[in-house]
Amino acid sequence: MRLILTNCNVIDCVNPDPKTQATVVIEDGRILDVRDGGPPAGASGDRVIDLEGSYLLPGLWDVHIHPQHPVPAGTTVAQITADFGQNLMTGMIEAGVTAVRSGGARDWMDVAWRRAFAGPGPAGPRVFACGQFLTTTGGHFLTSGHARECDGPYGYAEAIRDQMKHDVDHIKLNLSGGIMGPRWDRHTESFLLPEEIETAFALCRQRNFPVMAHATNPESVKMAIKLGAHSVEHAYITDEDCITDFVSSGTWYVPTLSISQLSPNLATTEHEKAWAAQKRLAPDLVIRADAAAEEHRNSFQKALSAGVKMALGSDISPMRDSALLELGLWVKCGATPWQALLAATKNAAEMCGVGPELGTVEPGKLADLIVVGGNPLADIENVRKLELVLKEGRVVADHRG
Repeated sequence: MRLILTNCNVIDCVNPDPKTQATVVIEDGRILDVRDGGPPAGASGDRVIDLEGSYLLPGLWDVHIHPQHPVPAGTTVAQITADFGQNLMTGMIEAGVTAVRSGGARDWMDVAWRRAFAGPGPAGPRVFACGQFLTTTGGHFLTSGHARECDGPYGYAEAIRDQMKHDVDHIKLNLSGGIMGPRWDRHTESFLLPEEIETAFALCRQRNFPVMAHATNPESVKMAIKLGAHSVEHAYITDEDCITDFVSSGTWYVPTLSISQLSPNLATTEHEKAWAAQKRLAPDLVIRADAAAEEHRNSFQKALSAGVKMALGSDISPMRDSALLELGLWVKCGATPWQALLAATKNAAEMCGVGPELGTVEPGKLADLIVVGGNPLADIENVRKLELVLKEGRVVADHRG
């Protein structure tokens, strides 16, 4: 049976001009045709949905996520795992996030949910998993429960091989500190010794595992790119050499603007203020975020202007808010709605190695799609007017009333 979505405006994330009054034909979980005008001659059993002028586009991606943290004392691993799965499902159903990439999760729960949500099965997003992120003793984000502390070349080698053994998709290395952490965990400081970082990258190259590199200052960013990182996360501080290296190497950049731009003092929209109020950041962390915000915006704008390859990741929870807030921040910090949408669809799929299958609305691709009630190219906040979510051609959420 074919599913036919007709009378819609298609933002295919290939051409910036929407296809108006279009029809999308889906069969066996894939897009069969994107055509002008009405539906093709119907076969018995076709299901036709009139979208009444709404906008159809690829499902959204968030390529930097973690399970929610902190968790209440006494919470079991089973409870945390279940909560993570529920969070992912809510993100898909309520925000249209059809794929995510993990930046760290304890006990390989991201691997477990990747398997559970594989294919057209349960209504959860596709998950690209890394297990724990690897940092030094006294390294970054230790309170999250997602960190594995390593020391020395062999400590890193053992940890990386253990991640591989547990069937991860990529290796997450934290090369430096962060904005959110205790006083010894600072984004201006790098953590790994040369022999540690070189061993870690050499092993990932040997085994053909992409490295997701948490790098927050020029030293760590340039080292990550030099050693072959597939993506650099955050890059709160960059210099001109960083931008040149990004462009010449083709390394992906995931700016995670939400980390520095969503403090109570910087939140401006209704949704940003609601998230900041719910998050209740500690006063010292608010100070750190505010102090880093302008430099982070500048790094983002330099990368955007230079044509650095970029994908959208939020690094925040819950999933029903994360990608939508990050999309708004991209535009607020200087991107066009088209650039923001590409980062959350086509670019994200390409970065995760599945560009031929996902990320655009084209014949032959898997039908992971969303329908929204307004044009997000006119106002990025229209992605919040979610009407339908499809995974492999199956309607998994219908919010049309």
